[in-house]
Amino acid sequence: MAWLLLLGAALLEVVWATALERSEGFTRLWPALVGITAAVVSFVMLTMAVRHLPLGTAYAVWVGLGAVGVVLVGIVVLGESASPLRLACLALIVVGVVGLKIV
Repeated sequence: MAWLLLLGAALLEVVWATALERSEGFTRLWPALVGITAAVVSFVMLTMAVRHLPLGTAYAVWVGLGAVGVVLVGIVVLGESASPLRLACLALIVVGVVGLKIV
């Protein structure tokens, strides 16, 4: 259950980061509200997950999956670069997250 909470928290990290970018510096109300709400819920879910998982592992997985998700949104939705080197670096993050789950 803790891993599912952590996965949900990471997915919400993608939501809040993307929404805050779309808020254009908090000048657009709805994206700002979505971003703030998703961030609060993400932090709560992370807090619940660390009751049962080591803090360092949980935090690294949360940040790693969130970062990969935000970059993928940037590539797919915002048209950011999908260079092979950038994708290889993302793959290294994923390998690290999987390694933390296994260990």
